[in-house]
Amino acid sequence: MSTVEDLAALEGAPRRRLSRARLMPYALLAPAVVVVAIVVFLPMVEAVVTSFYELILFRPNASRFVGLANYVKLYADPVFWEALGHTALWIGLTVPLQMGLGLLAAILLNREFAWRGLARALVIIPWALPSVVIALMWRWIYDPNIGVLNDLLLYLSVITTAVPWLADPSVAIYAIIATLTWQGFPFFAVMILAALQGIPRSQYEAASIDGASAWRQFRHITLPGIAPVLATAGLLRVIWVANSMDVIFVMTGGGPGYATTTLPLYAFVKARQNLDFGYGSAIAVTFTLILGSFVAIYIARTMREVER
Repeated sequence: MSTVEDLAALEGAPRRRLSRARLMPYALLAPAVVVVAIVVFLPMVEAVVTSFYELILFRPNASRFVGLANYVKLYADPVFWEALGHTALWIGLTVPLQMGLGLLAAILLNREFAWRGLARALVIIPWALPSVVIALMWRWIYDPNIGVLNDLLLYLSVITTAVPWLADPSVAIYAIIATLTWQGFPFFAVMILAALQGIPRSQYEAASIDGASAWRQFRHITLPGIAPVLATAGLLRVIWVANSMDVIFVMTGGGPGYATTTLPLYAFVKARQNLDFGYGSAIAVTFTLILGSFVAIYIARTMREVER
């Protein structure tokens, strides 16, 4: 009897080891999943629930369930649509400019020249600096009285009078876009540079022997080689730029008026400054749905391109 039990135990040992091996990845991931659930998903659920309530903190006793009233109010709010337009402009200009400048920097840094290592280290500085430091620095650069930008343009006779870059509603959003472009292009530069170094030099040598111009080499060798990196980095930057509001908040606070207000900043202002958490949550939830839809469409199109 003991022999049969010993054989059964020996046969069951590999199964137990296999079962433990299958469970090990889940056990290792469990702490991270719990942290993400607590830090990310629970606040998201709370925001969705709060968006169905009239919850104004300076009137705590008047809190009540209002259903979709916050969303109806939101779609009738002209500032919401203005902020949505600013958000689209914010993303639509900043990300392509960052990508284009990062691509140019990566191509230059991929060439052989003296002090290339130092140049690669220096290009990281804008990305490494805190956003608040960058915002304050560029506020001083844009200052109409002591800013270096106006001094330089006046010296070059590009302008005749100092421009209030952050006080002019027609200019302020573009000034902040330039600031964030400068801050974010090193991310693309580093990612693209890594992809460029993965392209075999033999492909360029063969193309040169065949008489291909520099443009044809870029179009048929470089772009296909870095396309996956561009797609991934572009998606990440769209998400980060869309949710970015610290630079705007420090530089203009969303002003003048609402000229530089984006949806994340508008939700922040309503919730944290006006203490209207119900309406602020409705703005945040709506923005999340818009951004999530864009990301889903982007990923679906990218996957179709990869499968071809």
